[in-house]
Amino acid sequence: MKPYLVAMAIGLMVGAIYSLLGTRSPAPPAIALLGLLGMLLGEQAVPLAKRVLHGQEVALFWKANCAERVTGLPQATDETP
Repeated sequence: MKPYLVAMAIGLMVGAIYSLLGTRSPAPPAIALLGLLGMLLGEQAVPLAKRVLHGQEVALFWKANCAERVTGLPQATDETP
């Protein structure tokens, strides 16, 4: 039940921001797509920032855990056919 309440609260906040900016909801396609891209990148920003703060490897983490989710492209394998 908690994820539903969190999603509703975030939706209300986004709706309020749209209203303050004078944007219709649902947003025009370009605005909606940029918003989705921002959500994807923002979702990955927290784990990346934690790794940077702890001095851990970021590039390998990005390749292993973030790249496929953000780009939609399958992970490249090191195997040669």
